[in-house]
Amino acid sequence: MVSYKRLNPEDVQFSSGVLSELRPVQEEVAVPEPEEASLLPRRPPCSITTGLLVIGCLLLLLCGGWLLGTMFWLHGSSNQQPHKPPPPASGQPPDSKVRTRVDDAAAASRRDACSLTPAEWRFDCYPERGVVVTRELCEARNCCFIPVSPPSSSATRPSGKNGVPWCFYSQDFPSYSLVSLKDTVLGQKGKLVKDVKTYYPGDILTVEAEIRYETDTRLRVRITDPSSSRFEVPISVPTATKKAENPDYVVEISKQPFSLVVKRKSTGAVLLNTAVAPLFYADQFLQFSTSLPSEFIYGLGEHRSTFLHDFNWNTLTMWARDVPPMEKTNLYGVHPFYLAMEDGGNAHGFFLLNSNAMDVVLQPSPALTWRTIGGILDFYVFLGPSPGSVIEQYLEVIGHPAMPIYWALGYHLCRWGYSTSNNTWEVVKSLRNYGIPQDVQWNDIDYMDKSMDFTYDSTKFDTLPDLVKDLHAHDQRYVIMMDPAISSTQPEGSYWPFDEGLKRGVFIKDAEGKTLIGKVWPGLTAYPDFSDEVTHEWWYDNLQKFHEKVPFDGLWIDMNEPSNFLDGSTNGCPSNSLENPPYTPGVLGGLLRAKTVCATAQQKMSIHYNMHSLYGLMEAKASASALKRIVPKRPFVISRSTFPSQGMYSGHWLGDNRSLWKDLYTSISGILTFNLLGMPLVGADICGFSEEPEEELCVRWTQLGAFYPFTRNHNAIDMKPQDPTAFSPLARTAMKQALLLRYSLFPVLYTLFHHAHVHGHTVARPLMFEFTSDVKTYGIDKQFLWGKSLLVTPVLDPGVDYVVGYFPEGLWYDYYTGISMRSKGEELKLHAPLDKINLHLREGFVIPIQTPNLTLWVSSGQPLHLVSALSDDGSASGDLFWDDGESIDTYETDQYAYIIFNVTQKVMTSQVLHNNVEATYITVESASFYGVKEKPNKVLVNSQDAPFTYRENQQVLVVTELGLNLSQNFTISWM
Repeated sequence: MVSYKRLNPEDVQFSSGVLSELRPVQEEVAVPEPEEASLLPRRPPCSITTGLLVIGCLLLLLCGGWLLGTMFWLHGSSNQQPHKPPPPASGQPPDSKVRTRVDDAAAASRRDACSLTPAEWRFDCYPERGVVVTRELCEARNCCFIPVSPPSSSATRPSGKNGVPWCFYSQDFPSYSLVSLKDTVLGQKGKLVKDVKTYYPGDILTVEAEIRYETDTRLRVRITDPSSSRFEVPISVPTATKKAENPDYVVEISKQPFSLVVKRKSTGAVLLNTAVAPLFYADQFLQFSTSLPSEFIYGLGEHRSTFLHDFNWNTLTMWARDVPPMEKTNLYGVHPFYLAMEDGGNAHGFFLLNSNAMDVVLQPSPALTWRTIGGILDFYVFLGPSPGSVIEQYLEVIGHPAMPIYWALGYHLCRWGYSTSNNTWEVVKSLRNYGIPQDVQWNDIDYMDKSMDFTYDSTKFDTLPDLVKDLHAHDQRYVIMMDPAISSTQPEGSYWPFDEGLKRGVFIKDAEGKTLIGKVWPGLTAYPDFSDEVTHEWWYDNLQKFHEKVPFDGLWIDMNEPSNFLDGSTNGCPSNSLENPPYTPGVLGGLLRAKTVCATAQQKMSIHYNMHSLYGLMEAKASASALKRIVPKRPFVISRSTFPSQGMYSGHWLGDNRSLWKDLYTSISGILTFNLLGMPLVGADICGFSEEPEEELCVRWTQLGAFYPFTRNHNAIDMKPQDPTAFSPLARTAMKQALLLRYSLFPVLYTLFHHAHVHGHTVARPLMFEFTSDVKTYGIDKQFLWGKSLLVTPVLDPGVDYVVGYFPEGLWYDYYTGISMRSKGEELKLHAPLDKINLHLREGFVIPIQTPNLTLWVSSGQPLHLVSALSDDGSASGDLFWDDGESIDTYETDQYAYIIFNVTQKVMTSQVLHNNVEATYITVESASFYGVKEKPNKVLVNSQDAPFTYRENQQVLVVTELGLNLSQNFTISWM
C-alpha cells in the first residue's frame, strides 16, 4: 500500500492573492517528500492496491476542494464585512487553528498600523463614562487599542477620563462616502451613504450634506436626514438668497470617506478639516472632528476656566445645569461657538447650531470633536479675519444684543437675606448718606410669600410698595427675582398663577400628558412651557397684575435651567432611550434629568430632551416682551441660563460664585467670554455670593466690578452684609471712589453698548482683539479693555500694593495723571495701593467723561470733559452716542445724537454726524490733552482765546470754561 500524508486545514498554504489584505501565515507548510524505498519487500501490484490508490486520489481531490471552498469562504466573508471582527465562537471548528493564525497575523498588522497614529491625533472610540475599556471591548468596535502607560495584567482603562484615549479610531473605520453632488443656488448638495453600521443604535445610513456659500465671510453646512425630519433649534437666523460671489474661503470635498476642508483663500490656512476622524450620524449620536490651526481657542461657554481654553485632553460638556461655578462642569448656559486665532493674527469662528446635550473635546494635536445626542449638524464658519469681525459675523447670525436702559449700567445692590423690606430700605438710605452711588436695589426670593412667584410677604415686606415709591422719587429703580417654577399645592382658587396656568394649559407635561411636578423653593411646583406663545401671554398677565401692587422696573430670572430639587419629577421618569441615551455626555450627576425635569417631558415645540438648554432663552424672551408692554421702555432682564441670541433679550450674571480671590480672577474670563458670545451686559457677584469676603477682597472686587459691564454686589443668606457701608471708613471710601469712577465714565460705556447693539462689537474686550500681531496678548485674562481705549489692570492677589500688567507696544497714559509711558510690549510693575485700580488710556483716542453723582440720571446730565491721549504725531479720535437713555429703538427711529471728535495738528474738532434734542441738554465744559510736548502760547476755542493750564512735568494741557453746546460743531486749537 502506498503511504500518503493527509492534508489538514492548518497545513494548507494559501496563495498571496487570496489573502492579499492579510500578512502571510508565519508557519511553513510541510510538503510531502518523494516516496522513499520501502524497508519491507515490495509487493506486486494488485487490484486492492489499485483501488486504494484511486480512493486516495479521490479523497485528496475532495479534501482539496473542501479546503479551497473554505479558503474562498473566509475571503468572501472578509470582503462583505471588512470592518467587523469575527463573532466569538463557543467551540473550535476544524479550521480554527488556521483561522486563529490568520487572525493573529491580521491583528498584529492592524496593531502596527494603529501604532503609527501619534498619541495627540487619537480620537476617542470609547467615550462612554464609567466603563472599563478592555482590548476586547475596543476591538469589538473595530478600533485601535494601545495603552499609553505600562498596562496592568488586564490592560484596562476607565473610559471618560482625561488623557490620551487607549481606544481610538483606526484609519479604515467605516464612515460615509459621497455618492452624488449637485449644484444649488447657494452652493452644493451631496448624498452621503455608508454600508456598515457603527456601534450606536439608530445609525442613519443615508444623509444629505448641503454647503451654502452664504456671504463672502460666512459658510454654512447642514447635514440632515433626508428620510425623516429631526429637531432644529428654533431661533431666527439669516436666510441667504444667493451664493457669495467672492468668498474668502475655499471648500474642498473628499468623496471616500466624505470629508470637508475649509481653507482661508488669502493664506491657505486650514480652518476646518473633518477628515481627521469618522463622521457619525445616528439617531442619538452625532459626531465629527476637525483639526485646528492653533491652540488659541476661546468661547465654548458656559464653563469656569481660563479665557484661553486648555487643550490637554479637555472635555467641555454643554447641558444647562444649576450648579455653583466650578471647573470641568457643565454650568448654567450653552454656547457652542468658538473663536480661533491663526498664525499671523487672523481669526475665524465656528458655531454649531444645536441645543442637545453635547461634549466638546479639545486635544493637543490640536483638534476638536463635537459630540451631540440629537438634532442635526448645522454649523457656520466665520472668516473674520480680525477677532472683532468674527464676533460681528457671528452676531449677524444669532442677533445683536439689545441696547440697555441707561440705569442698567449703574451700581446694583442685592442680597439674599434682607429679611424685611425695612431692612432693604435702610441699606438704600445708608448708601445715600455716605454719598455712594446706587441706581438699582434688588430683592432675592425672601420678599415672596412662601417663595411663590407674583406674591410678596405682607408681614415682613409690608412696606415694599413704599420702598419702591421712595426709590423712584430718588431716580432709582427696583428689580425683583422671579423663578419659573409655580407652586402647585395651594388650595384651589387661592393662587391665580397656578389655577390660571392649569386652565390655559401652560405647564410642561410628563410623558403621559399630565402636568409634570417637580420641587423648588415653594415646594412642589409646575414648570411653565415658554416654547408656547400661550405661556408668554399668561406670564405677561401675571407680571402685569403684580406690577400693579409693586411697580418693579426689571426682572431677575433665576433657576431657569430649569432647576429642580428632584431628579425628573415626583413620579420619576420613564425608562427609555431618551432618559438613558446610548451615549450620555459628561453632565453633572450622570443623567440628563439630574436636578432638572425629565428628558421625556413634553413641551409645545418638542420634548424636553431637545428643548432643555433653550429654557432660559425662551423665558428671557417672554420676560422682555412682557416688560415692554407693562412699562413701554427698554426692558431690563438678567438671566442665569443662556443660549445663543439671548443678548437680544437679557443680560447675564455669572452665577453663585464664592468669596475667594480665585473667583475674583476667574470673573474676568467670564465677562470676556460672554462678550464674545453676544451678551455684553454681564458681570459677576461683586465680593462673591457665598461665604464672607475679607475686607481687602471686597475692596479689590468693587474696583474690578466697577469695570464689569453689569455691576452688582450680591451675597447669600446668613452671611454678613457686604455692601460698601458694612466696612471700615478706609474700605468704604475706596469702594465709593471706584463706583464714582465708573459713573464718570458712563458716556464711554454707553457709547460702547451702542456699538455692541448696532455693530456687534464687544464692550469688555480682550487685549488680543486690539493687538492681534502680539501673541503675548493671546492668553491674557488678568487685564482687559473697555472698547479700544481703556486698559484695566486690577489687583487680583491679597496683601500687595502693586500689580504687574502687560502693555502692548505703544504709548500709554495713566488715566488719572496723564503721565505717559512707552512700552516695547512688556510687563510693567504698577503702584496699586488699596484705594486705586490702575487705568490707562491708549494713545490715539478721545473719551468723554462726566462729573459723577449718586445716580446715572443726575450724572448723565452733567457737562462733559473730553480727554485726549495723543499719539506721537499728535492725533487722536473718539465718539459719543447720546439719546434719552430709555426709549425703545432710538437708533432705529433716528432719535439719537452721534458726535465724533478728532485731534490732528494741534486742533480738536467735533462733528455732529446725527443730531437730536438730547444733545442740546449737554455742554462740553473742559478738555484735557495728554502728550502735548510743549507749552502752548495760546489756546483758541472757536477762534476765541480761552483759559488753559499746562502741567509741564506731565505734558498735559487742560482747557476750561468752554461752555460748548454738544449739538454744535466746535474747534479747540493751540499754538
